[in-house]
Amino acid sequence: MKKLIVVLMIIAAVAVYATNGDNMTGVTPSSSALGGTGVGAPVGATDQIFRNPAFLGYYKGFNMSFGAVLFFPEVKARYSDMMHGDSGMIKSQADTFMVPEIGITYQINDKFTFGIGAFGVSGMGVDYRNKDPRLSNMNTNFQFMRTIAAFSYKLNDNWSLGMGMDLAWGSLNIGTFLQDMNTGDMFEAGGGVSQAFGIGGQFGIAYQKNNFTFGALYQSSIPMNYDRVLDTNHDGVFEKMKLEQPNEFAVGGGYTLNSWRFMVDIRWVEWSNTDGYGQFQWDDQTVYSLGVEYTLSKFTVLKFGYNYAETPIKNKSNLDMTTPNNNISELTAQFPDFSVAWFNLIGFPAITEEHYSLGISHNFNDTFGIDFGFIYAPKKKIKAVAVNNFAEVEASNKQYSFAFGLKWHF
Repeated sequence: MKKLIVVLMIIAAVAVYATNGDNMTGVTPSSSALGGTGVGAPVGATDQIFRNPAFLGYYKGFNMSFGAVLFFPEVKARYSDMMHGDSGMIKSQADTFMVPEIGITYQINDKFTFGIGAFGVSGMGVDYRNKDPRLSNMNTNFQFMRTIAAFSYKLNDNWSLGMGMDLAWGSLNIGTFLQDMNTGDMFEAGGGVSQAFGIGGQFGIAYQKNNFTFGALYQSSIPMNYDRVLDTNHDGVFEKMKLEQPNEFAVGGGYTLNSWRFMVDIRWVEWSNTDGYGQFQWDDQTVYSLGVEYTLSKFTVLKFGYNYAETPIKNKSNLDMTTPNNNISELTAQFPDFSVAWFNLIGFPAITEEHYSLGISHNFNDTFGIDFGFIYAPKKKIKAVAVNNFAEVEASNKQYSFAFGLKWHF
């Protein structure tokens, strides 16, 4: 089992890109195509390990899937002030990311079902190196994945419980130039790639009766401590940064009507109560996910989805540029409000809101099938303006993603 967990972590340890905040809307082609649903209705054996393990018992026998999501973000940023002029919108060079997933479930008996999976679930990154100096050579790369061991227990014909233990791995790299507050000189502040591990858990319930399903999930926060991230005061010492993945609560339901199945989930993400995101002034999110399936034949299912969550990074105006009144995690220096907004929009522009998706699942026989999914997130712009309009920073983010998966059932 230890060797399997290590293999799953290696497979999933690649860059991912932001969607709901820095969380992906779906972890497989199936959940991606269905708007990120899966809490209130089963959408795939591997998905349920992460979305709601209480539905694992819905899938009989042995199931395995392997797939990947390709992200193609188009991220741009600009900075202007009265002294240096306007950079114009500049495109980030970080424009292609791959996110693999793998999962296995096994029904032990009529009561117990076990599952283990590895998922790249969160992340973001930009690359403005060798671009306009007004963007401070910003290049960032954040990756966060979970390896989850989960099980479900069937209480009776209608109710099931599910639990999961999450072993999390994260990688954080922030490269940028900051200004020495004493000399006014610019210096390179990044400390290189830092990795961290954490542990969390989740608990879910599921209800099934006739054509109706219901589910609820609590996913715990996961504290992560990254060493040697930034030297913010130019003293040669690279400081730590805490970046805690937040608590999440979700409820949902599903209903089947002839060849149609309708699903809806609502998820609450507590960014503001976490180390790191809270100090970067991220707001909490309410994520609305809608999914529709149409069974075209015994072997083919069409899928459609919509996902919406207001960006945790908001438009702001009249921001202070001079008073260092923000403590960020364990960083030594303090930052004015405008600097916090600048770092969000230049370095981590997790601002997309709407996501439209579609996909198809096809089984060639009772043993083997394939899944496809596609997501389009329209362009979203966010701007922060300093007091007296002395300076402003702006970011835009548009995304496409394609997902492909193979699945087996025995």
